[in-house]
Amino acid sequence: MNLPVIVLLAVFISIALRQVLKVRLQIWQIMLAGAAVVMLTGQISPLAAFHAIDAEVMAFLFWMFLAGRAFEESGYLERLAYGLFSRAGSADSLLLLIIAGCGLLSALLMNDTVAIVGTPLMLTLARQHGMHSKPLLLALAFSVTTGSVMSPMGNPQNLLIAVAGVPSNVFMLFGHYLALPTLASLAVTFVMLKYGFREHFGRAGLFHAEPVLLDRRLASISKLSITVTLAMTLLNIVLTALPGNHGFPITWIAVGAGLPVLLFSSRRWELMRTLDWKTLLFFAAMFVLMESVWQTGFFQRFFREAGIDLTEIPSLMAVGILLSQLISNVPLVALCLPALTGAGASPKLLMALAAGSTIAGNLLIFGAASNVIIIQNAESRGDKGIGFLEFARIGIPLTLAQAAIYGMAFMLTP
Repeated sequence: MNLPVIVLLAVFISIALRQVLKVRLQIWQIMLAGAAVVMLTGQISPLAAFHAIDAEVMAFLFWMFLAGRAFEESGYLERLAYGLFSRAGSADSLLLLIIAGCGLLSALLMNDTVAIVGTPLMLTLARQHGMHSKPLLLALAFSVTTGSVMSPMGNPQNLLIAVAGVPSNVFMLFGHYLALPTLASLAVTFVMLKYGFREHFGRAGLFHAEPVLLDRRLASISKLSITVTLAMTLLNIVLTALPGNHGFPITWIAVGAGLPVLLFSSRRWELMRTLDWKTLLFFAAMFVLMESVWQTGFFQRFFREAGIDLTEIPSLMAVGILLSQLISNVPLVALCLPALTGAGASPKLLMALAAGSTIAGNLLIFGAASNVIIIQNAESRGDKGIGFLEFARIGIPLTLAQAAIYGMAFMLTP
């Protein structure tokens, strides 16, 4: 009996049904319970559980959460939102700006970063304009996932592909195969959200009130953090594009964002105390549970016994979209890469793996870490967040449409 797989399925079902349970449980509590079960039953040793927790991911989230808290507490986040979205004269144009801006930004700053900073931004916009938060949070979730497809730095799984199997001209390769279908997919995202929440859009005359900074010194530090983040990101893009791939770890960018807050803010301990520790705990528990599932070899045997041909683009994209819902997209890519690179897979096939494993985040909540970040972040601020079925209602048809777009692009692009 594969107990870790059963626990994973129970966690999946519990998260899906949590909003109809009599006792409302948060996502981090359910995931923590799953990790506790596999540890207490001896499915994974304490030492293996400790090593399973990805220190780089945890550090990345910690530093970006710290910077995000400074943005929010200083009032700089609302000022930034005013600068970005004050040109929107209607709810339609606001939705379009959110999808385009967050989608393109995620290609530079990694989708998890935009999810961290963007969640309180969406709640602020909803509050200012008297709108429901759900369509704006969904716009953020779908746009950061979709926009990140076209960049080797857009998400962790793309980075893994870029480092493991793609030549030095990695940015040109991603752009060649994925830029145009990604832009088309962002346009489809706008259409589906506008139609799916048509009662919230269409009205004109949004009033944009210029916000007042709450803490000018902390706002200056926040501005420094953003400047450092953008500068380090652009530098990393240039270094990665050079022959030999001289880029530095993405975690350094997160440290560059959060370190000014820790060094220069007199409110550093207050910000640390109010950090989103629940989401950090969720990720730690997720790493432990997923490692126990990985050790069973269940999914490795599944590929072998099902006779799935990973060298065919439709099969590879289907595997990327569907299995990412169970084992997450980064472990899935780690599973598929050795088979693909060992067989001398073409760059097009690797780009199909990047596309399929990434748009998987639009199908269901569990398909991308950025979805969990957004939901946990919203709920920690008192918002009801997004329910499993609410996400799937838009996410399933959106993912099918995007899969068709990328599939067609791979057929037409040599």
